[in-house]
Amino acid sequence: MFKITAYGVRKNEVDYFNKLNIYNFELNLVSDNLSTDNVVLAKGSNGVLLRANNDGSRTILNQLSDWGIKYVFTRTVGYDHIDLEAAASFGITVARVPSYSPYSVAELALNLGLMLSRHTAMATSNTSLENFQVNSELFAREIHDLTIGIFGVGRIGLTEARLYKGLGATVIGYDVNENEDAKNTLSFVSEDEILRHSDILSLHVPHIKGQNDKFVNKSFIDRMKSGSILINTARAEITNQSDIIEAIKSGKLDGFGTDVVINERDIFGKKFTATNPLTDFSVKEMLSLYPKVVITPHIGSNTVEAVSDMIRISYQNFHDILANGTSENEIGIN
Repeated sequence: MFKITAYGVRKNEVDYFNKLNIYNFELNLVSDNLSTDNVVLAKGSNGVLLRANNDGSRTILNQLSDWGIKYVFTRTVGYDHIDLEAAASFGITVARVPSYSPYSVAELALNLGLMLSRHTAMATSNTSLENFQVNSELFAREIHDLTIGIFGVGRIGLTEARLYKGLGATVIGYDVNENEDAKNTLSFVSEDEILRHSDILSLHVPHIKGQNDKFVNKSFIDRMKSGSILINTARAEITNQSDIIEAIKSGKLDGFGTDVVINERDIFGKKFTATNPLTDFSVKEMLSLYPKVVITPHIGSNTVEAVSDMIRISYQNFHDILANGTSENEIGIN
């Protein structure tokens, strides 16, 4: 029987791993993310399944290869957590999930945008402290009167655009490849125009290491509309967190909502206490800016539909490799 060790399996996902296992793989479900501390749990497996924030470095892949493991797949769209050159050198096949329910991330991005534009995070934070005063900071504009910018109009970006359009907002988009179908929902504009006109700018671009690292920086933000809101449900590596923090402090940005942070492998999934404090200065500074800055712990894909898609397609990837020697979702070195 083909044995798969899956890392980063949340408690609410276990039932889905089991009930979607139509190919009767032997499963070893590990709740913690893959690291050098727990890689030994994969020993004896035929394949390994990762999620974002799992360690797919050369060191890890070398160890897996030594144990005869030739398949290291990820149940995510992004795969920058896996060293593809190392995988190729060890003869390890890598595959991914090219897409899953776009509503999962799109709805979270919408939720963060609405929360910050209507100041509901601030209002509920105040009332939780028994402060029911309505101050000037709670004054807001209505969504139908706003211009929403979708930076990266793929499946997720387009889905968010349609959600905002349903609320009556004006939606504009920027993408190097303009999708003809999207033109029924939004108007494509230049990068300068989307930055200048968006009241809420939502990022939906992949991180391409060495090409777009920290491109959302001071220069980028300076071109944005003053008092606008920035939303990131893509990858933190495309942003310069320090520049965003300074923009919030200066008032250039009125809010920042994010489902991702730099070095989140060391942060998300953990609970910090007085005896085990959070030491990441950048994240601590963002937390100190709440409710102007709202952080969720990478829950964009944490929906029934998205989790089901990711698991089902991952199982299909393993089945296709075993049955046909290849999978349409294999990833090679560019």
